[in-house]
Amino acid sequence: MAAVSGLVLAGGLGRRMGGVDKGLQLLRGKPMVEWVLERLAPQVGEILINANQNLDQYGKLGHRVVPDEIGGYAGPLAGLHAGLKIASHALVMTVPCDSPFLPPDLVSRLSGQLKDHQVAVARTGDQTHPVFALVRKSLLKNLEAFLAGGGRKIDAWYGSLAHLEVRFDDEADAFRNINTMEELNRE
Repeated sequence: MAAVSGLVLAGGLGRRMGGVDKGLQLLRGKPMVEWVLERLAPQVGEILINANQNLDQYGKLGHRVVPDEIGGYAGPLAGLHAGLKIASHALVMTVPCDSPFLPPDLVSRLSGQLKDHQVAVARTGDQTHPVFALVRKSLLKNLEAFLAGGGRKIDAWYGSLAHLEVRFDDEADAFRNINTMEELNRE
């Protein structure tokens, strides 16, 4: 998977977790983002981390850290925008920092189905997981136009493109994310 850049989205405010940086919260003795990196790194040729706070802490993880260029914590699309601008590869795999159980075959399954599509998104049951997406870097200008028009919803953006949803029903639990301190403490 050397031809894929991995982008960990850690740029949010962690509102549902009380305003803390979710990626840096400890899960079983280490920050959640480290669990994500452990699973993603073997699947991609490079790792980028999108973060808007605690840049030094994320930088200590040994990967390039890129903040949003669009102000106001504009969501995952702002992180994707920042990542697409600096990614070394033609394909970029996005994953959230609060999903430490992501599948070890995520990139291979999405890239195996991508073919002529512009975006491949993970799906389990009747739920799409839009931040688990394999995106062509060539979509940067399209994304910039969408953002300039005020668009912020990731599914609205990729819904306007040639996209497909790839089923992961056999690994549904892998897409579980940890949004609150209560959820974190249960793990």
